[in-house]
Amino acid sequence: MHEPLFNIAGYLTEIARSQPDTLAIALPVGRSTNGQVKYRELSYRELNEESDVVAFALQAAGIKRGMATALMVRPGPEFFSLTFALAKLGAVPIVIDPGIGLRNIKTCLGEAEPEAFIGIPQAHAARFALGWGRATLRHLVTVGRRAWFGGITLDEARQLAGFGKERAPGDAVRSFSLAPTALQERAAVLFTSGSTGVPKGAVYTHGNFAAQVSTLRRISGVQKGEVDLPTLPVFALFDPALGMSTIVPDMDPTRPAQVDPRKLISAIEQFKVTNLFASPAVLNVLARYGAEHDVVLPSVKRVVCAGAPVQPIIMERCLKMLGKDARIVTPYGATEALPVSSVDSNEILQPEIRELTASGAGVLVGQPVDEVRVSIIEIGDHPLEKWHDELLVSQGEIGEIVVEGDLVTEEYQNRSLSTKLAKIPLPGGFAHRMGDLGYFDKGGRLWFCGRKTHRVRVERKTFFSVPCEMIVNDHAEVYRSALVQVLRKNTVVPIIVVERETNSRSSVKKLELELMGLIEKFERSRGIEGILFHKSFPVDIRHNAKIDRGRLGRWAQGRWAQGRWAQGRWAQGRWAQGRNK
Repeated sequence: MHEPLFNIAGYLTEIARSQPDTLAIALPVGRSTNGQVKYRELSYRELNEESDVVAFALQAAGIKRGMATALMVRPGPEFFSLTFALAKLGAVPIVIDPGIGLRNIKTCLGEAEPEAFIGIPQAHAARFALGWGRATLRHLVTVGRRAWFGGITLDEARQLAGFGKERAPGDAVRSFSLAPTALQERAAVLFTSGSTGVPKGAVYTHGNFAAQVSTLRRISGVQKGEVDLPTLPVFALFDPALGMSTIVPDMDPTRPAQVDPRKLISAIEQFKVTNLFASPAVLNVLARYGAEHDVVLPSVKRVVCAGAPVQPIIMERCLKMLGKDARIVTPYGATEALPVSSVDSNEILQPEIRELTASGAGVLVGQPVDEVRVSIIEIGDHPLEKWHDELLVSQGEIGEIVVEGDLVTEEYQNRSLSTKLAKIPLPGGFAHRMGDLGYFDKGGRLWFCGRKTHRVRVERKTFFSVPCEMIVNDHAEVYRSALVQVLRKNTVVPIIVVERETNSRSSVKKLELELMGLIEKFERSRGIEGILFHKSFPVDIRHNAKIDRGRLGRWAQGRWAQGRWAQGRWAQGRWAQGRNK
C-alpha cells in the first residue's frame, strides 16, 4: 500500500487555478511623492508562475528533492517565490531568524547540515567570513548581485533554466510539476526562537503541515477572499491554504515592538484588511496608538495574537478600535506543535476568567483542538523512556503539558539529547513534552502556568511564573513582570521584576507597597520576597514578547550583589508590619 502524497505548495497551485486574478500578495516597495507607501501587487496566478520559474532555476542550480537548503533572504518577493519553489521541488528549507546572533546561526547551520545556501549578499558574506556550513555546502545561490564568495546568482540560474531576467506580462510559463512528496517526508526545518537557550531545529514533515493547515482552517473561521496583515512573515505562507490575500507590512520583522502603528493602520485601511496576525508586543503598540488617537478599523474581523500571553487590558484597548463583532483569537502552541488549543477574547474577558487570572489561576488557553490529545503529567526534568498512566496528575493539579497528534513534530535536527528529553515513546508513536506547565479545570479547559524552566523552587514551595506574574500585572501601573530567583548565601530567593506602564505616576515606594500587598494576598504568590524595577525587559527576537529571564535574573542578582535591594526589603518589611497605609 502506497503512502498518501501531499505537497504544501499544492495549495498555491490550486488557488492559482481557481482564483487566478485574486490578489495573492502586496509588498511595500518604497514611497510615493506624497509619502504614502507604494506596494507591488501579485495575483495568485503571477505568484504561482514566478515560483514555477524559480523552481526551474533552483533545479538548474543543482538543488533537488530532499536537499537541506538554508534560506536567508528578506521578506520581499523573493522570500515567497523561493519558499514555494523549494516546496515544489521537494527540497527542505532551513528557516532561521537572523536576529538570534551570528554564533547561534553558525550552531544552527552546523546542526542542519545544509547542502545548499540561498541568501542575499550580506548573508553570503557572513557565511564565508564565519564559516557557516563550510563542511556540507555544495550549492550557493545569491539573491542579488554577484560577489566574490562563489556560486551563481538567482538571475543566472533563471537564465540556465531558459528564462530571461525579467518576464514580460502575459508571457506563458511552463508549469513545474510538484514533487510527489509523502506525508512522512521531510518538508522543512524550523528553528525555535531561542528564548530558553540555543534555538533547536524542529523537523517538519509534509504531514505536519497538512495537519496544521486543516486545524487552522477549521478553528480560525477564515473565509476565502479575506485579507491578512501578518506581522511575522512566515505565517503569511499559510494564507494561500486559507484562501487569503497577504499584505506584507512596512516594518522590520526582527524588531516588531518598534513598529510604526501608523504604517499598520494605513495598510489596514488601504486594503480593507480583515485578519491581523500580531505578537502581544505589536498589539500593544497598535492598541495604545489607537486609544490615544481614537482610531477605528471596522474592516478587521479578527486579530490572531500569539507568542506570549496577552494582557486583558491590551485586548480591551484593541477591541475598541474594531467592529462590534470582531474578536481576538489567542492560539496556544509552540514551533514543535501549533496549534494545541485556542481561546478568544469573548471568553478571556469574562469577569469570572479575569478574576481567576488576577488571583493566580494562570492564563486560560482554551479547549484543546480536536486534532490533538493533551495530557498533564508530573513535573520532571529527566528523559522518560516510556509512557505509563502513573505519570498523569489529578485534574486541577499543575503539571507538564504533553501533546500527541499529526501536527506535532517528531524530532529536533541533530539534537538527540533534546529529542530524548522532549519526546515520550508510545506504541506506534510518541508524545511531545511542551516544556510548559499547566492544568485542566473542571470544564476541560487548559490553563497555562509558564515554562518548566521558569519555576522557582524554595524549601517548601514552588512558585510558577505566569500565575505570579498575572497577579502583579493586574495593577494598572504595571506593563509586565517576571518571576526570577536570586541567591542569598546559597539560598534561593524568589523575586518579581517589574516593567512599569509608560504613564505610571506613583512613586517607587508607593507602587512597591501596593504590589507587595497583591503578592501577599494570594496563595500562588505569597512568599515572594521583593520587587525590583527594570526600565525595559530583554525579549526574544521573533515576537519581542517572550521575556529573556536568564538575562533578567543575572541583572537582578547583580543588583543584589551591589546592595540595591533595599527597596524590596523595605516594602516587604512595611507590609509585614501592617504599615502599608
